[in-house]
Amino acid sequence: MVYGNVEEGRFLQRPNRFIAHVKVGEETVIAHVKNTGRCKELLIPGTTVFLEHHPHSSRKTDYSLIAVQKGELLINMDSQAPNKVIEEALAAGWLPPDIQGEVTAMRREFTWGDSRFDFGFLLDGTQALLEVKGVTLEENGRALFPDAPTERGVKHLQHLIKAKQEGLNAAVVFLIQMDKIDVFSPNDQTHPAFGEALRQAANCGVSISAWSSKVTPDSIVLGCPVPVELSC
Repeated sequence: MVYGNVEEGRFLQRPNRFIAHVKVGEETVIAHVKNTGRCKELLIPGTTVFLEHHPHSSRKTDYSLIAVQKGELLINMDSQAPNKVIEEALAAGWLPPDIQGEVTAMRREFTWGDSRFDFGFLLDGTQALLEVKGVTLEENGRALFPDAPTERGVKHLQHLIKAKQEGLNAAVVFLIQMDKIDVFSPNDQTHPAFGEALRQAANCGVSISAWSSKVTPDSIVLGCPVPVELSC
């Protein structure tokens, strides 16, 4: 996934979850934050950030905040990027581990039961469900999800378990929006119920994998598999 017309800036403040004030050159601009999560560990005054510039558009702001520098890590924080990255990977023939076969009838925003999943497709003729979760929280080389309680995430896992029990292929992919990550874990401290649901999903045969990303100021692509540690 590639962005156009990216500019470097210095983060100043975030008045609300939708916008940020950023210094670009000698000008202070308002940027749309493409992530409504808390991201307090990322958006620290003075931090280097990267903005996609949309001049002469009909948008309320001419800039979108897409990435932030955290020490040696460049972190993409665009919440729409993970699905696009995985979509590109699927189109190139990639599949999560444990669900291999011929893919047909690929659809985005696939509804099964009363849940909507990021991708649905047939795998050797059997329905498969794939949910993608973007990860931006990192602590000492460990990526963690979620960064805030997510009842929607718990519901997705519960429905993936049900799908697996009914004979479907089911998978969840955690797309870590940075490189140089040693391990991925559920964030039990922030949302114990999500961690418990993830462990239950693994025990029921749902495919669970985590992948790093190769990130530059103007791009993000699928990286390498990252070990998943489920123990709390």
